[in-house]
Amino acid sequence: MDVGRHPNIELLDYSEVVNVQGYVGNFQVKVRRKPRYVHTDLCTGCGLCTEACVLHGGGGRLLVPSEFEEGMGKRAAAYIPFDQAVPLKATIDPNSCLWLTKGKCSQKCMEVCGTDAIDFEMEETFVDFEVGSIVVATGYEMWDPEQIPDYGYGKSPNIITGLEFERLTNAGGPTQGEIKTAEGETPEKVAIIHCVGSRDERAHAYCSRFCCMYSLKQAHQIKEKTGAEVYSIYMDMRTFGKDYEEFYRRNREEGIQFIQGRPSQVTVDPESGRLFIDVEDIQLGQVLELDVDMVVLATAIEPPENADKIASTFGLGRTPDGWFAEAHPKLRPVETASAGVLLAGCAQGPRDVPDTVAHAGAAAAEVVQLFNQGEVTISPTIAEVNPAKCVGCGECILSCPYTAIWRNNDQKAEVNPALCQGCGTCVAACPSGAITALHFTDEEIVSQIDGLLKLVV
Repeated sequence: MDVGRHPNIELLDYSEVVNVQGYVGNFQVKVRRKPRYVHTDLCTGCGLCTEACVLHGGGGRLLVPSEFEEGMGKRAAAYIPFDQAVPLKATIDPNSCLWLTKGKCSQKCMEVCGTDAIDFEMEETFVDFEVGSIVVATGYEMWDPEQIPDYGYGKSPNIITGLEFERLTNAGGPTQGEIKTAEGETPEKVAIIHCVGSRDERAHAYCSRFCCMYSLKQAHQIKEKTGAEVYSIYMDMRTFGKDYEEFYRRNREEGIQFIQGRPSQVTVDPESGRLFIDVEDIQLGQVLELDVDMVVLATAIEPPENADKIASTFGLGRTPDGWFAEAHPKLRPVETASAGVLLAGCAQGPRDVPDTVAHAGAAAAEVVQLFNQGEVTISPTIAEVNPAKCVGCGECILSCPYTAIWRNNDQKAEVNPALCQGCGTCVAACPSGAITALHFTDEEIVSQIDGLLKLVV
């Protein structure tokens, strides 16, 4: 909300960056603004269109699965995403609206709109910006636990993810904050399974970092709200933050049972629907079978689905686990190989809220420092083209990962020193040997190799 109200911040909702050109201090950014079929300057967020929508179903029956409710609740085709949405304006889903998909609808939403904000003739538009720096803060997505069938996700409505459980405990959620099973009953036994898709070679080898703590919070909520018997099944408890270990101790004092081990499988009884978990308790040295009413899976987080496209658009590198790569993990944790493009939060890797806030603050400080500096310091280790040898074939342009090379008026390759990162790809790709990497010439590299191979007598 602070962002939406700030006079110096222009908030572009329902938009995406489609193209980035230029270099630090001089980026040209093209943004696609998707049609939401509602004029935000006219919409008051009253919600009358939502109630009038044909897909509302009448009698409070909403017919379209709600993304915000993780599919556990419904919405209409005309809807406000959630109560604290910024901006708090309605939008119309083009994939479920009967008028937009079939051309057949009574358009009651338009009849009830007192400000004539709804416009089915809206089309996508493009906006161009000139900016000096870019901060990439794309966040993360939740991993789908159905990819490992051992956990039984999708086989029972009582096997849910941690994010789905968050909606159950929220006062504005599908159950108004009451923890209920799919049958509408208060659970008596609940199991929380940690590291689902994390630290697992079948999914992601890395630790998602904040799963342990939100699992402990959810265990506390279950115990507090229902008094149920809670099993917390974990590999290793990673309570690394300030006072986190204290909260872990508090969980143990509340009577939550901690079982160290990775479950072999979660099965669903076909007749009763009861859930059974087979797990070896490493500390007891025993194989246990737990009979529970609900299973909560602490699923891994992963990079956004369109991370490849984002990396290509902004000239970003990616680490082996898929996150966007920083220039240096310790010395330059918010900078990227593309000068002027910075990372914030979980775009760079798994982080909890305090670490994300600190990381975002560091990115903002880098932008302020860059602008106050007034000039950019670039590395002398860049590529240089000898125009006498260049034949203008364009192989270097195709190979450059930073789009730092183009053809000049003489149809010769030319390098932009502000974009070039001295990776040497163009040097290797040039068939005529017209490109040299400054401070890493062929002669220098050969001399280094000779020095390494030389025997000391």
